[in-house]
Amino acid sequence: MLSEPHSISPKEAWQICQENARALLIDVRSSMEYLFVGHAVGSIHIPWIDEPDWVVNPNFVTDIRKLILGGMSGSADNGVPIILICRSGKRSKEAGMKLIEADFTEVYNVDEGFEGELDDNHHRSTVGGWRYHDLPWEQC
Repeated sequence: MLSEPHSISPKEAWQICQENARALLIDVRSSMEYLFVGHAVGSIHIPWIDEPDWVVNPNFVTDIRKLILGGMSGSADNGVPIILICRSGKRSKEAGMKLIEADFTEVYNVDEGFEGELDDNHHRSTVGGWRYHDLPWEQC
């Protein structure tokens, strides 16, 4: 049994998505981040914490289950890889822990996130993250 999500790189996440059509890439950032900063192509937006109240989404696990056909019977995830991504991998790890508590078994965390950590000049997307690795992304 998992104690925390599997930590994977952005490139590994993209590879899983390419090799497994059932894999779900879930972006857990706020609506503003998802729309204005950009997001991975093919990702589904289910915020972990969002405006206007900035509290943890009480329906997060239920929202994930709704995405999975047959997810309400049998095991929590029926073998569907759930790949979580946020800005730098911290919120997505928290969200992944909640899924594991709800008996999901194939949970992954993109450890560098979409933008990666801050560099010495306080810029993102320069030392890691989905965009840094030049993986497909789009912006509204």
